[in-house]
Amino acid sequence: MEVLKTDPERFKSIPDFPYQENYVNFGTCDMHYIDEGEGEVILALHGEPTWSYLYRKFIPVLKDYRFIAPDMLGFGKSDKPVGWKNYTFDLHFRSLKNFIDKLELNDITLIVQDWGGLLGLSLLGEYPERFKRVVILNTFLPKGKKLPWYFRLWQLYARYHPALSAGRIVKFASFGKISKEVRKAYDSPFPSKKYKDGAKAFPQLVPSSPDDEGVDRMIKARKVLSEWNKPALIMFSDKDPVFSGLENFFHKLIPGSIGKKPIIIKGAGHFLQEEKGEEIAGYIDRFMKGEKLESDS
Repeated sequence: MEVLKTDPERFKSIPDFPYQENYVNFGTCDMHYIDEGEGEVILALHGEPTWSYLYRKFIPVLKDYRFIAPDMLGFGKSDKPVGWKNYTFDLHFRSLKNFIDKLELNDITLIVQDWGGLLGLSLLGEYPERFKRVVILNTFLPKGKKLPWYFRLWQLYARYHPALSAGRIVKFASFGKISKEVRKAYDSPFPSKKYKDGAKAFPQLVPSSPDDEGVDRMIKARKVLSEWNKPALIMFSDKDPVFSGLENFFHKLIPGSIGKKPIIIKGAGHFLQEEKGEEIAGYIDRFMKGEKLESDS
């Protein structure tokens, strides 16, 4: 299997991302992560087609904690296997398990969004003893039902578009304006089409049948979360055409959910960390300190 590394020069002009590079190995691949601060461990997982840069606005607010955000294989500064069929649910799941093992992470506060939720909540479902709290943003745990037509169109677009652009996807799925510099930062990991197979693969991996890979793990995650009495914070945005409204699924599912209702982040689209990062991080800080949140009243 051919593995590519993005030229580090492509990341040198990225704004607001002064964080030290760290790597763990997974087989023949190097997996990049940021690891800032000290204290209780926060593990933040990105989705499609972003990378740890998505969480840059969280770090100054959550300075009292150890904030860790990896780039999944095929994204960010991590290595990029060539061939979209080489990317599987199991590959990503095992790479994340390897990651928390290598860093010896326990008592984790998990933050998930998009594919970070499908994978991260599956990880929590398999190893709940390693997690202390969970923060769920704009994601879901599918059971393999038939996908809606608009998502099937997205799968085709991601798989066949000759110039798939992460920056344009972030812009399209956001509610507010995304600057050219930020869009360029999301495109930085992908100097050519050959580097984009991880981004092509994620939409194809969303299960559309109960027999698809990962469904068993996500069903197990649902069961574990239905018995989860540790703290859980549900925050979804109001302008995500795919996930807005699904916050109630998690809030009803998880006994440990904070407040009478989920927190709704107003004026943000799918990538709510990009548009409302400081606001969301403020909620997480208060959540971890056990302070009263708006949804508690």
